[in-house]
Amino acid sequence: MPKPRPRKLGHLVLQVRDIQASARFYTEIVGLTVSDWIGDQMCFLRAGTDHHDLGLAQLPPETAALPPREVGERAGLEHFSYEVGSLAEIEGIADFLEEKGVEIVRGIGKHGPGENLFLVFRDPDGNFVEFYADMVRIDADHPYEPSVWEDNLDAYDQWRFEKFRVPAPGLYQEKA
Repeated sequence: MPKPRPRKLGHLVLQVRDIQASARFYTEIVGLTVSDWIGDQMCFLRAGTDHHDLGLAQLPPETAALPPREVGERAGLEHFSYEVGSLAEIEGIADFLEEKGVEIVRGIGKHGPGENLFLVFRDPDGNFVEFYADMVRIDADHPYEPSVWEDNLDAYDQWRFEKFRVPAPGLYQEKA
Protein backbone atom coordinates (compact mmCIF):
# COMPACT_ATOMS: atom_id res chain seq x y z
CA MET A 1 0.00 0.00 0.00
CA PRO A 2 1.61 3.33 -1.03
CA LYS A 3 2.17 5.94 1.65
CA PRO A 4 0.39 9.33 1.44
CA ARG A 5 1.76 12.08 -0.81
CA PRO A 6 0.49 15.41 0.56
CA ARG A 7 0.54 18.36 -1.85
CA LYS A 8 0.86 21.13 0.74
CA LEU A 9 0.27 22.11 4.32
CA GLY A 10 -3.34 23.23 4.34
CA HIS A 11 -5.38 24.78 7.13
CA LEU A 12 -5.35 24.67 10.89
CA VAL A 13 -8.10 25.02 13.46
CA LEU A 14 -7.61 26.81 16.76
CA GLN A 15 -9.82 26.41 19.81
CA VAL A 16 -10.51 29.88 21.21
CA ARG A 17 -12.05 31.31 24.36
CA ASP A 18 -13.96 34.17 22.66
CA ILE A 19 -14.70 33.51 18.99
CA GLN A 20 -15.96 37.04 18.30
CA ALA A 21 -12.80 38.63 19.73
CA SER A 22 -10.63 36.13 17.86
CA ALA A 23 -12.48 36.71 14.57
CA ARG A 24 -12.00 40.48 14.98
CA PHE A 25 -8.30 39.97 15.73
CA TYR A 26 -7.68 37.77 12.69
CA THR A 27 -9.62 40.07 10.35
CA GLU A 28 -8.68 43.53 11.70
CA ILE A 29 -5.12 42.84 12.87
CA VAL A 30 -3.87 39.90 10.77
CA GLY A 31 -5.86 40.87 7.65
CA LEU A 32 -7.72 37.61 6.93
CA THR A 33 -11.16 37.44 5.28
CA VAL A 34 -14.15 35.58 6.71
CA SER A 35 -15.44 32.82 4.43
CA ASP A 36 -18.20 31.30 6.58
CA TRP A 37 -19.47 30.76 10.11
CA ILE A 38 -21.15 27.79 11.75
CA GLY A 39 -23.55 29.50 14.13
CA ASP A 40 -21.44 31.18 16.79
CA GLN A 41 -19.30 28.06 17.18
CA MET A 42 -16.86 28.20 14.24
CA CYS A 43 -15.42 30.84 11.95
CA PHE A 44 -13.54 30.04 8.73
CA LEU A 45 -10.98 32.58 7.49
CA ARG A 46 -8.66 32.81 4.52
CA ALA A 47 -5.55 34.62 3.37
CA GLY A 48 -5.51 33.20 -0.16
CA THR A 49 -7.80 31.28 -2.49
CA ASP A 50 -8.61 28.27 -0.29
CA HIS A 51 -12.00 28.59 1.42
CA HIS A 52 -10.10 28.58 4.70
CA ASP A 53 -6.59 28.32 5.97
CA LEU A 54 -7.62 29.13 9.54
CA GLY A 55 -10.62 27.87 11.44
CA LEU A 56 -11.62 29.16 14.88
CA ALA A 57 -13.64 26.88 17.19
CA GLN A 58 -15.34 28.26 20.29
CA LEU A 59 -14.43 26.41 23.49
CA PRO A 60 -17.38 25.37 25.67
CA PRO A 61 -18.38 28.11 28.17
CA GLU A 62 -17.32 26.08 31.20
CA THR A 63 -13.73 25.81 29.93
CA ALA A 64 -13.46 29.09 28.02
CA ALA A 65 -13.79 31.08 31.28
CA LEU A 66 -10.93 29.27 33.02
CA PRO A 67 -7.40 30.71 33.10
CA PRO A 68 -5.12 29.08 30.49
CA ARG A 69 -3.19 26.96 33.00
CA GLU A 70 -6.41 25.39 34.31
CA VAL A 71 -8.12 24.56 31.05
CA GLY A 72 -8.48 20.83 30.38
CA GLU A 73 -9.83 21.50 26.90
CA ARG A 74 -7.19 24.10 26.19
CA ALA A 75 -7.20 27.01 23.83
CA GLY A 76 -4.83 26.40 20.96
CA LEU A 77 -4.38 23.93 18.15
CA GLU A 78 -7.28 21.53 17.48
CA HIS A 79 -5.89 20.13 14.22
CA PHE A 80 -3.72 20.92 11.22
CA SER A 81 -4.11 19.53 7.72
CA TYR A 82 -2.47 18.48 4.49
CA GLU A 83 -4.08 18.62 1.06
CA VAL A 84 -4.27 15.52 -1.12
CA GLY A 85 -5.76 15.05 -4.57
CA SER A 86 -9.05 13.18 -4.35
CA LEU A 87 -11.55 11.02 -2.51
CA ALA A 88 -9.82 7.93 -3.92
CA GLU A 89 -6.55 9.13 -2.41
CA ILE A 90 -8.20 9.74 0.97
CA GLU A 91 -9.72 6.25 0.87
CA GLY A 92 -6.29 4.78 0.12
CA ILE A 93 -4.80 6.78 2.99
CA ALA A 94 -7.50 5.46 5.34
CA ASP A 95 -6.59 1.91 4.31
CA PHE A 96 -2.90 2.73 4.84
CA LEU A 97 -3.54 4.19 8.32
CA GLU A 98 -5.61 1.18 9.34
CA GLU A 99 -2.91 -1.18 8.08
CA LYS A 100 -0.29 0.74 10.12
CA GLY A 101 -2.46 0.76 13.27
CA VAL A 102 -2.89 4.56 13.30
CA GLU A 103 -6.03 5.72 15.11
CA ILE A 104 -8.58 7.35 12.80
CA VAL A 105 -10.59 9.93 14.73
CA ARG A 106 -13.05 11.38 12.17
CA GLY A 107 -13.97 10.64 8.60
CA ILE A 108 -14.06 10.00 5.79
CA GLY A 109 -16.61 12.79 5.41
CA LYS A 110 -17.50 16.00 3.58
CA HIS A 111 -17.76 19.26 5.52
CA GLY A 112 -20.38 21.89 4.70
CA PRO A 113 -18.30 25.07 4.90
CA GLY A 114 -15.53 24.70 2.35
CA GLU A 115 -17.10 21.53 0.89
CA ASN A 116 -13.85 19.69 1.61
CA LEU A 117 -13.48 15.96 2.11
CA PHE A 118 -11.73 15.01 5.35
CA LEU A 119 -9.99 12.24 7.27
CA VAL A 120 -8.59 12.98 10.75
CA PHE A 121 -6.17 10.79 12.70
CA ARG A 122 -3.76 11.04 15.66
CA ASP A 123 0.01 11.36 15.56
CA PRO A 124 2.16 9.63 18.25
CA ASP A 125 1.70 12.63 20.60
CA GLY A 126 -2.08 12.68 20.23
CA ASN A 127 -2.23 15.69 17.89
CA PHE A 128 -5.03 15.61 15.34
CA VAL A 129 -3.82 15.57 11.72
CA GLU A 130 -6.19 15.85 8.75
CA PHE A 131 -5.90 14.93 5.11
CA TYR A 132 -8.39 16.85 2.97
CA ALA A 133 -9.30 17.25 -0.70
CA ASP A 134 -11.60 19.28 -2.96
CA MET A 135 -11.84 22.47 -0.89
CA VAL A 136 -13.74 25.39 -2.43
CA ARG A 137 -11.42 27.89 -4.14
CA ILE A 138 -12.23 31.60 -4.00
CA ASP A 139 -10.79 34.05 -6.52
CA ALA A 140 -11.87 36.62 -9.11
CA ASP A 141 -13.26 33.84 -11.34
CA HIS A 142 -14.95 32.10 -8.39
CA PRO A 143 -16.47 34.80 -6.15
CA TYR A 144 -17.93 33.75 -2.82
CA GLU A 145 -20.40 35.27 -0.39
CA PRO A 146 -19.88 34.34 3.27
CA SER A 147 -22.79 32.67 4.99
CA VAL A 148 -23.75 31.38 8.42
CA TRP A 149 -24.34 27.64 8.48
CA GLU A 150 -26.65 26.17 11.06
CA ASP A 151 -24.69 24.20 13.68
CA ASN A 152 -25.96 20.80 12.58
CA LEU A 153 -24.99 17.54 10.91
CA ASP A 154 -24.95 19.02 7.38
CA ALA A 155 -22.28 21.52 8.44
CA TYR A 156 -20.21 18.70 9.94
CA ASP A 157 -20.68 15.90 7.39
CA GLN A 158 -22.93 16.28 4.35
CA TRP A 159 -22.58 12.52 3.72
CA ARG A 160 -24.09 11.80 7.16
CA PHE A 161 -21.34 9.35 8.18
CA GLU A 162 -21.91 7.01 5.21
CA LYS A 163 -18.14 6.84 4.55
CA PHE A 164 -16.92 7.15 8.15
CA ARG A 165 -14.35 4.53 9.19
CA VAL A 166 -15.11 5.05 12.91
CA PRO A 167 -18.33 5.60 14.88
CA ALA A 168 -19.97 9.01 14.53
CA PRO A 169 -18.96 11.50 17.24
CA GLY A 170 -21.18 11.28 20.34
CA LEU A 171 -22.85 14.60 19.58
CA TYR A 172 -24.19 13.13 16.33
CA GLN A 173 -24.75 9.46 17.32
CA GLU A 174 -28.54 9.74 17.47
CA LYS A 175 -28.69 11.76 14.23
CA ALA A 176 -26.61 9.40 12.11
